[in-house]
Amino acid sequence: MADERRPTIADVARSAGVSKGLVSFALNDRAGVSPETRERILAVARDLGWTPSLRARSLSVGRAFAGGLVIGRSPDVIAADPFFPSFIAGIEDEFSVSGQVLVIAVATPGRHEAETYRGLASDRRVDGVILTDLRVDDDRIDLVAGLGLAAVTLGVPESASPFSSVSTDDGAGIRLAVEHLAQLGHRDIAHVAGPGSMLHADRRRRAFDDAARHAGVTSRVVETDFSAIEGARATEELLDAAIRPTAIVYSNDHMAIAGIGVAQRRGLIVPRDLSVTGFDDIEIGKHVHPTLTSVATDARGWGRMAARALLAAVGGAAPEHVSLPDPRLIVRASTGAPPRTTAAAAARHQGD
Repeated sequence: MADERRPTIADVARSAGVSKGLVSFALNDRAGVSPETRERILAVARDLGWTPSLRARSLSVGRAFAGGLVIGRSPDVIAADPFFPSFIAGIEDEFSVSGQVLVIAVATPGRHEAETYRGLASDRRVDGVILTDLRVDDDRIDLVAGLGLAAVTLGVPESASPFSSVSTDDGAGIRLAVEHLAQLGHRDIAHVAGPGSMLHADRRRRAFDDAARHAGVTSRVVETDFSAIEGARATEELLDAAIRPTAIVYSNDHMAIAGIGVAQRRGLIVPRDLSVTGFDDIEIGKHVHPTLTSVATDARGWGRMAARALLAAVGGAAPEHVSLPDPRLIVRASTGAPPRTTAAAAARHQGD
């Protein structure tokens, strides 16, 4: 009969070639372990299938050993958003080897959302939460602080916050996209943006405006809720304009792919007649026709770092602000030079 004995810390230590004490420090995210050794120990623990006795730990220290993720978007938008599955996978990368459980709730922003946080705290279902989709004047920060929960914000809030944050430059990828299109010769570029109430969408929009102004190009913006159907609607609006843009910078890949579909149904050829860029660099974007130029971000890495920061906060560590590498622009087949007639007209206009 196969040995079904549950792996222990001693097994992890033996396989990793370190002491049990060092394994305990690594698994509990305590100081005194180098990043390289910690990663090696976590990898060995995952390979062995090691998991802690959650019930015993909870009873002994009075903690839930759970982190909360309350997503304030409609289920349809969440289902279509490529960010959250990768982000959640990153959280689970960390939680799975440190004995944590991830509690996910979808709530309508406002009263329902606030009651969800209150319920998690009053029932002691979580020790802390990760706050995503930061908003202008985000009242969740004061709410969560008042509930006594540890927390980490995904992005840096505009208002004062007592919590750690994990962030990247929201506008860097958009600036790269605009610069790329301007270098190709585009002089009329549009941006299909996310909701202005969300800080990361607002920062991307501001980055677009700044980059367009710096490049000396005509620009326009259409706001959406990040969904593919709204991306299609925004594309229809832009293509119906008296003078349509020669390039569109979308705030996520699903909207960009929907936009390509709208353009092709109208008989336009991408990128001959219209160049398109996305954001997130999802897998399907590498296989659509034409392949999608997109801004690559590490959503799974965000999840891992957010989970680590939350575990540190729950353990009493001082707040810290973790900056992730800037996004990169991956150039593929959906971008090219603008139509010749448009480029010639722009050149004549500049010469007048």
